[in-house]
Amino acid sequence: MAKNIKDITVGESFSASEEVDKYRAIYYAGASGDFNPIHIDPEIGKMVGLGGVILHGLCTFGFMTKTVTDWAGDPGTLKRIKCRFARPVHLGDTITTSGTVSKVQGNRVSIDLKVMSQEGVEVLAMATAEVEL
Repeated sequence: MAKNIKDITVGESFSASEEVDKYRAIYYAGASGDFNPIHIDPEIGKMVGLGGVILHGLCTFGFMTKTVTDWAGDPGTLKRIKCRFARPVHLGDTITTSGTVSKVQGNRVSIDLKVMSQEGVEVLAMATAEVEL
């Protein structure tokens, strides 16, 4: 159920975590059609200096988006979301997305997001979202 704008306050926060299981990059490659070897071949990932397979950036973006839409209660409320891809995500990582309401204006809610690895490294930077309730 979607949140009610009357119940949202500036400073309100929420978070969720996703574990990147060993098959996630393969699943995402199949769904997206992106079979770039850095996402599916550990040897190629090592050869190019990535330390092995890295997750598709848009899959990480999907984790972030899901956190926002789960909090809002309805994916149809999402009006805008953006970020900069900052660091690679590896298989076995746990990604935590934290959101803080920064502005409520009319029926629009602006959210500042932090997307971090289990090591405290920001993997998506300058992330923000806007929902309309």
